[in-house]
Amino acid sequence: MEKENEIKTVVPALRFPAFRNTEGWKNDIVNNLVDIIIPPKKIALQEYLNEGDYPIIDQSQKYISGWINDKDAVFRDVSLNNPFIVFGDHTCILKKVSCPFVQGADGIKVLKSKDSIDGNFLYQALLVCPVTQEEYKRHFSILKQKKVFFPSIKSGEQQKIADCFSSLDDLIEATAQKVKALEKHKKGLMQRLFPAEGKNMPDLRFPEFQEKKEWKEKQLGNIGEIITGNTPSTKDITNYGGNKLFVSPADISNNRYVSDTKIKLTDKGFSVGRYIPANSVLFVCIGSTIGKVAQNKFECITNQQINSIVPYEEYLSDFIYSVLEHKASQIAMLAGQQAVPIINKTLFSSISILVPPQKEEQQKIANCLSSLDELIEATSRKVEILKEHKKGLMQQLFPKI
Repeated sequence: MEKENEIKTVVPALRFPAFRNTEGWKNDIVNNLVDIIIPPKKIALQEYLNEGDYPIIDQSQKYISGWINDKDAVFRDVSLNNPFIVFGDHTCILKKVSCPFVQGADGIKVLKSKDSIDGNFLYQALLVCPVTQEEYKRHFSILKQKKVFFPSIKSGEQQKIADCFSSLDDLIEATAQKVKALEKHKKGLMQRLFPAEGKNMPDLRFPEFQEKKEWKEKQLGNIGEIITGNTPSTKDITNYGGNKLFVSPADISNNRYVSDTKIKLTDKGFSVGRYIPANSVLFVCIGSTIGKVAQNKFECITNQQINSIVPYEEYLSDFIYSVLEHKASQIAMLAGQQAVPIINKTLFSSISILVPPQKEEQQKIANCLSSLDELIEATSRKVEILKEHKKGLMQQLFPKI
């Protein structure tokens, strides 16, 4: 019979070879594994700067939320081997900080690991089964009672695991930075490939078109058929549950193409919608996500928040998509300030864009930007694959709680 005070040990499903025959992992609650560090000073939101000597860390989604020059507010006893863990008491976000920083605003706990556990290891262990945000309340009372399994720090296994995941994190971050760099490059390229406000010619034109005529102004209603979507009756359950695509703003992400939807329709439900052929241009014209734009890889119908453009023969869908993506924020402003922003079909149809007189030039621009989009999407997929790989590895290298 087990003694009441006996500490149970467990082992993870996967261990590095050097540690397979060593003792099992013990466990303790977070509250016994960390010290709470009191900040020298808290920085109010209005004091955040766009640049400065020290980064400001708070509980927002951004890793660095701002900058400050106040050296008296700085946490200094922090390094790569001795990181602090920042926990968002309201948002439940976890951040590992390995350089001098300043605490922003309120609502975070700054934690320093005690001698029995490595700070880098503890950070990864807390990510295995993170605290879930329930509502806007404080969650540290939940985190501090959370059970953490860990091997002896003297064995070196903690450091080995921490190094493994730190390397993966570095690779994920480097790949994510590539995505940002590609997106920035694309944005700059679009500014040169499309005419600036008040001009009829772009700054950058492919050599074979440099002597061609100026671009012409065309209203969207003259470029293609404008179709405002509709929603099949939700009271009739036979409209839903098939394999036909029903696009809503929730299906339009940062990727260019919509190839799947959260809600699908039966043939019956699809038949009462307004048909959108494949490779049309979809533009969100109602709601908080107004200005989102995409192309549908397959035939679909959309809900009423989306206006679709089915281009006429002399205009290319890929080109129209890129123009609207470039002008999206400007078009969104046409909705004005109202509780539910809206650009109706008439207003949307009257929006003017500039189009090159030769379809070949549309194609050249579309091909250039499509290639970039494909590279951005492929690199973004790498980020997601690496994240999934890390998630699977964590489930193996940490014991199941």
